[in-house]
Amino acid sequence: MKLLRVGKAGRERPALLDQDGRVRDLSAHVEDFAGPDVAIEALDRIRGIDVSSLPVIESPDRVGPCLARVPNFFCVGLNYARHAAETGAQEPAEPILFSKASSALSGPNDPVVIPRGSEKADWEVELGVVIGRETLYVSEAEALSCVAGYCVINDVSERSFQAERGGQWIKGKSAPSFGPIGPWLVTADEVSDPQALSLSLSLNGETMQNSATSDMIFGVAQIVSYMSNFMKLMPGDVIATGTPEGVGLGMHPQRFLRPGDVMELTVEGLGIQRQEVVAAD
Repeated sequence: MKLLRVGKAGRERPALLDQDGRVRDLSAHVEDFAGPDVAIEALDRIRGIDVSSLPVIESPDRVGPCLARVPNFFCVGLNYARHAAETGAQEPAEPILFSKASSALSGPNDPVVIPRGSEKADWEVELGVVIGRETLYVSEAEALSCVAGYCVINDVSERSFQAERGGQWIKGKSAPSFGPIGPWLVTADEVSDPQALSLSLSLNGETMQNSATSDMIFGVAQIVSYMSNFMKLMPGDVIATGTPEGVGLGMHPQRFLRPGDVMELTVEGLGIQRQEVVAAD
């Protein structure tokens, strides 16, 4: 299934994309997509609905983030071999974990707002993983059974906040609009192998990132299993699994986002995002 949320910010309705590409209203059956409503059992109940009985939403005016809110917005750093190389970093021996503020969540086509004081805002296309059940001490062999689905994420980052202001990376990852997710939450049964997906990002029509999840240092199953040794993952938690090479930080000379730039990004089978960059008020 491809699940999405449509409508003005704060007033989105849960919906489903049918096989003909029509948006079907699920609001009579689901309050929203967040927390327990994206648990694997809840998604199984949605599968039991006769899709043809759902009202069609004609010409939805906006696609919102595919999740209304997230208990936790986790990220994995330096998780693509060629990305680690372009930044001059050694490949990590264990996954590098950090978080984005949940208030960074935004829609896949909403503007990305450069925050006050920003000097080095950057782009990062990533495969997003949405957890579907309480997950603690899970083996790698069982880890993918804990995944509800996948989505596209742009892990927008402010490099000077992240690396030059001391403390932890979260400061450079958490500005409002720095977490576009969607357009769809694609359920796990439609992604046969999360390590065999192409992903790319263009800036103003020029391809910047063009890679595949096969270049991950730690795959999705490894990440979920590893994290579950340190914390209980909850339904609706999101994990951004790292970005491939081609970020502005790794260019020579470096290139960072400016108002008026347009990013377009995709992960194979998970839809397309498009964001215009604007300055903070």
